[in-house]
Amino acid sequence: MAFDNTFWALIGLILFFVLIAYLKVPGMMSKALDKRSHQIRNEIEEARELKEEAKRQLAEFQRRRREAEDEAREIVAMAQREASALLEDAHRKSAEYVARRTQVAEQKIVQAEADAIAEVRASAVNIAVEAATRIIQERNVGGDGAMTDQSIAEVRRRLN
Repeated sequence: MAFDNTFWALIGLILFFVLIAYLKVPGMMSKALDKRSHQIRNEIEEARELKEEAKRQLAEFQRRRREAEDEAREIVAMAQREASALLEDAHRKSAEYVARRTQVAEQKIVQAEADAIAEVRASAVNIAVEAATRIIQERNVGGDGAMTDQSIAEVRRRLN
């Protein structure tokens, strides 16, 4: 019998399988694959936990953002209320100032009128006294000066 190359290739293949079985390569491969699958499962579980943590952090950040937006709206509303209150206060103070200035001006006008009336009266009294003095002096040309002085004093007293 002649052994050709095919026969020797078959013998080599069988020896190869025997050697692999003797060295327990399938068990080692199985262990390596099991170890690798366990490692992959752990990585998947860790990734799942990281994903859950990321979701929790996202929810927390969204909550904080909503709170910050609410707080910002409250601050803006408060600022608007303060601004309107300041504006109303300014209008009120302005109106009070105008009213006070108007009242002071009216009082000055009344005082000026009273002063003018008093001045006119004083001028009228002085004119009346001078006129009365002339008339009395003209009528009492040769008479007593005491009566003249008494009459002038009486006129002044009645006119003032």
